[in-house]
Amino acid sequence: MANRPAILSGLLSAPPRFLFFTGKGGVGKTSTAAATAVALADQGRRVLLVSTDPASNLDEVLETTLGSTPHGVLPGLDAMNIDPVASAAAYRERVVGPYRGLLPDSAVKSIEEQLSGACTVEIAAFDEFTSLLAEPRATEQYDHVLFDTAPTGHTLRLLALPGAWSDFIDTNTLGTSCIGPLAGLGNQQDRYRRAVATLADSAQTVLVLVARPDPIAIDEAARAAQELGALGIAHQRLVLNGMFVATGEGDPLADAMAARSHVLVRDLPPALAAIERDEVALVDFSLNGIDGLRAFVGGVRQRAPLPSEATIPEALGFDELIDELAHRGNGLVLTMGKGGVGKTTLAVAVALELARRGHEVELTTTDPADHLGAVLADAGQSVAERLHVGRIDPEVVTRSYTAEVLAKAGADLEDDALAVLKEDLRSPCTEEIAVFGAFARIVAHASDHFVVADTAPTGHTVLLLDSAQTYHREVARQGGEESPEVMQLLARLTDPAYTSVLVVTLPEATPVHEAASLQEDLERAGIHPKAWIVNQSLLAAKVTDPILRARAMRETEILQEVARRAGGRVAVVPMVCEAPQTIEEFHLLVGTTMALR
Repeated sequence: MANRPAILSGLLSAPPRFLFFTGKGGVGKTSTAAATAVALADQGRRVLLVSTDPASNLDEVLETTLGSTPHGVLPGLDAMNIDPVASAAAYRERVVGPYRGLLPDSAVKSIEEQLSGACTVEIAAFDEFTSLLAEPRATEQYDHVLFDTAPTGHTLRLLALPGAWSDFIDTNTLGTSCIGPLAGLGNQQDRYRRAVATLADSAQTVLVLVARPDPIAIDEAARAAQELGALGIAHQRLVLNGMFVATGEGDPLADAMAARSHVLVRDLPPALAAIERDEVALVDFSLNGIDGLRAFVGGVRQRAPLPSEATIPEALGFDELIDELAHRGNGLVLTMGKGGVGKTTLAVAVALELARRGHEVELTTTDPADHLGAVLADAGQSVAERLHVGRIDPEVVTRSYTAEVLAKAGADLEDDALAVLKEDLRSPCTEEIAVFGAFARIVAHASDHFVVADTAPTGHTVLLLDSAQTYHREVARQGGEESPEVMQLLARLTDPAYTSVLVVTLPEATPVHEAASLQEDLERAGIHPKAWIVNQSLLAAKVTDPILRARAMRETEILQEVARRAGGRVAVVPMVCEAPQTIEEFHLLVGTTMALR
């Protein structure tokens, strides 16, 4: 039996059967879920921990290799990953199998074609998720089932799917969809309804919103609380990770971080202030491994030993890297990496600096980036005139895509055929196709000026790139026209003279290893990153607070690993308490890295 938990006591005092952990990328969802699972197992409970994240790092946190079936981690605790690719293969065979030998080969092949898209991967993972949630026999040997989910947007989609697909199946009378014959889904419809009921049952399910003392993470948690509440998931708790109290004197960054923690908790949005919460202090050690997770739950803040010395390997200056990009005169710049590592902030910094160097720049972010209006006004007229800010709005592009398909493919259809097309366009998959097409059009703009874009979190990005292979089939099936931008997308992304990928990470083991996995995926697709950027380095910030200094000392080994993986092409950006909000702060963020050489 482990020590009595010193943190997460509110969550651990009366946990229901199902616990979902979600929040913005990088806030510690997996560590919090794993620490909770270990604590429950140490209390004698039987626990299953499941990752639904396509880019799961549960293996690394538990320091064991997991598969798609429960694997014993320690007495009382099993864990598994929902593998989207394996789930899709099993789902595909379950749907196609019954038709083999009954239908002509051409008809079976047609079904297989329908099941070859990225949407099938998502629905297959969802199908497995609902099985664990709504089939008593699947988890009857466990007291608690904990779901470690992907960053918030994906989770919202996952939790909304039982209702969305039930509605789609209920009202689809024609039997076809982008994921194959609806007969296969209809067999699961009762399960989907039970999954919805379980999610909405406060006695059975709690949603754990995880955040850090960061305005963006807090806002995203508040939005998730509201949207999931609207789906009927009303039993919610908040875990605030990384709460910081300065333990030394004379460290401006430590003082600023402590002040920010205090203010953000004091001024929590109403959607979060109204729910119960656990506050967890920042620790100086890695949470990977059972011992680290137990120390975390036990309230330990510092662990020995620390490295004997701390050094930063030879690094590029961030502005030196931007000079290299500017020298080309045009092209696509993508900041890619795990959610929460600062992709959007660094994309904005790159765009501003390219504009300051006299280039026309189109900046596309996944965030609304409303604050950029003030930044551009501060930057002066010449920069503001050269930098154009946009965003792919999924609702807008989906409406446009639907209207375009109906106008072109639906104009001459008979009523029955038009009804089939409209039902198909109503499916959740249409948004994926529409957003992908919008992304391809923006990429095409980089042929005559700079386009700078942050991208979706790692797992989704990989699925997006994989979609290049299946997009054509989906568009053709829905009767749309394949655009030249989509046809040329993969060639443009793999052309180093056209596309520069900057892999962004934090100086921590898990984000670095996820970034390494992303680099491997990209290289398999023929895309070779131009450089890595290690963001928010405490070592580069030269902190003196004891907790922060200990964390900084532990960065040395990580930075050396990054330098090896990046072939020496790495820039290290110091930690700042607040994301830059003015042109001077962005310029300082870029220029400070020069001091590292």
